[in-house]
Amino acid sequence: MPVAKVLTGEKQTVPVKIWTNNVDVQSEVQLRQTAALPFVFKHVAAMPDVHYGKGATVGSVVATKGAVVPAAVGVDIGCGMMAAKMPFKANHLPDSLEPLFSILSKAIPVGQGKHKDPVHFPFSIKGFELLPDSLITDPMSIVQQVGTLGGGNHFIEVCLDGDDHVWVMLHSGSRGIGNKIGNYYIDRAKEIMKTYMVKLENPDLAYLPEGTELFNAYWRDLQWAQAYAMTNREIMMKLVLQSLSFALYGYTPVEINPVLMVNCHHNYAERENHFGENVIVTRKGAVRARRGDFGIIPGSMGTRSYIVEGLGNVDSFCSCSHGAGRALSRGKAKATFTVEDLAKQTEGIVCRKDSGVLDEIPGAYKPIDQVMNDQNDLVKVVAELRQVLCVKG
Repeated sequence: MPVAKVLTGEKQTVPVKIWTNNVDVQSEVQLRQTAALPFVFKHVAAMPDVHYGKGATVGSVVATKGAVVPAAVGVDIGCGMMAAKMPFKANHLPDSLEPLFSILSKAIPVGQGKHKDPVHFPFSIKGFELLPDSLITDPMSIVQQVGTLGGGNHFIEVCLDGDDHVWVMLHSGSRGIGNKIGNYYIDRAKEIMKTYMVKLENPDLAYLPEGTELFNAYWRDLQWAQAYAMTNREIMMKLVLQSLSFALYGYTPVEINPVLMVNCHHNYAERENHFGENVIVTRKGAVRARRGDFGIIPGSMGTRSYIVEGLGNVDSFCSCSHGAGRALSRGKAKATFTVEDLAKQTEGIVCRKDSGVLDEIPGAYKPIDQVMNDQNDLVKVVAELRQVLCVKG
């Protein structure tokens, strides 16, 4: 469907275009605050999974000229998805997926976990421009976290498409170092606002003017963290495919070569050209969807996920949603649902069914069917996937 709602107002520099009617008042206020910034270009685009976020709205796409807002990227820099289509179908899987769940859980650290021995690290930790040494207290931890999942809504899944082809999908970002980089520059941006005596309705939307030393440092560190996140997913996928091989063929090495691989960010910033002008585009909870781009839109752990192809919608700055989007906060989800609800909503899926993942219950998310219907002018569906196994951080 086309844009469902447009927000305008005297305080806004530009309008807000929203691809859903299912948006809460708190998110609308936050979107208006972003649209009031003087350097925002054309309009703010809000995806169908839009919901309130820390600092800036999740599901927002913001194009700017002359400045960048670190909170509009967020602290999980480079967070995104990777999916791989296997060269075999469901009948190739073992009758029970419990052993694969155990193998994956041992092979890939989750939560705050990290590898005892580094898997792979093609980066220099000495590349940060202004990041103080006090934040890099344990360089080895940065190395050991490559190829790890993290917690929250990060996951590894085995899925089946409509033709019963097996897919592997995972969701993760730049881990602890990305969080440190994001928070550091958000705090520095707030300090800059005080120096310039700029008062913002939402202080978290503090910005870094282009051409300043701090802007240049942030941009370099941001690109580093985005590359780190992309590599983290690539290494993790290798470990997942290795684990899948072990489950299928035993511990005799058998290389699995995917038919298709997709690796995309949904928390990041890049320089792009839109409406004939060069701008900085920040996507916080949004996937780039230029015409022909492949993207991944996951539902909750008990519903469906989608591999999509972008339609290049210019009004969305060639973007689409990054998932179903939360309908309930984590605290509200825990207060609303029980472990029995979780077991019922994930019936038939091999996954954790305990209180530790209750905040990730499918009922805490918006209906994925509606989210997909709201963006049929942004993407077309390439494959619809249903989960059969899910490892959560």
